[in-house]
Amino acid sequence: MTTSEETVQQSISPAEIPFSMPEALKPYITDTGKILPRKYTHLSAREQRRITKTIKRSRNLLFSQ
Repeated sequence: MTTSEETVQQSISPAEIPFSMPEALKPYITDTGKILPRKYTHLSAREQRRITKTIKRSRNLLFSQ
């Protein structure tokens, strides 16, 4: 097995975080539950829109509080 074939742990991009994982969404919200702006999250506009949708979807399904 070569090094390129070994399993490499890759971090999940904000666009790929499922809404059913509220602990993965914590870096993008404040303690009071507000969504942090791009200025603090350092995400691109596209990633920020996707993470916002994911957080709102999670809220609607009551996964995160």
